[in-house]
Amino acid sequence: MKTFFFSGILLPMALLISQGTALGQGMGGHSSHGMGVKHSPGPVGKPGDPAKISRTIEITLQDTMRFTPDTLTVKVGETIRFTLKNEGKLLHEWVIGSQEELKEHAEAMRKMPGKIEAEPSMMGLAPGKTGSIVWLFNERGTVTFACLVPGHMEAGMVGAVVVE
Repeated sequence: MKTFFFSGILLPMALLISQGTALGQGMGGHSSHGMGVKHSPGPVGKPGDPAKISRTIEITLQDTMRFTPDTLTVKVGETIRFTLKNEGKLLHEWVIGSQEELKEHAEAMRKMPGKIEAEPSMMGLAPGKTGSIVWLFNERGTVTFACLVPGHMEAGMVGAVVVE
């Protein structure tokens, strides 16, 4: 088996191709090599059953490093379909988890930028693309979501879901 090392133009091309396929279909995450968000006990919730969706919430991801809306309120037991649209010209992602989990995951992303895979709690979106995540909120509390593309969370691309 041959091993290829990408550099210069080949790496950005490979990333664009992988983003165009995986991200263009609304898939994306960082689950390999221990990079997936491992949910700790608490109000984070879990992947929801698409047959039990309570409602849909639309969120836009923008190059101003903001989500719109950036604060949401849901009820315990609700299964939400988040419809996500990247309105920018940059790659963005939406990852749900505790603040600690997101910080750990962001650090891992800095070490392995461009690693994109499927994960139920996250979605990477290429510019202009739309996708959705279905999530069940099973405890009261506040759940954080963020864009973990290096530098985006630090620039303010963070939001919260208040579970009542």
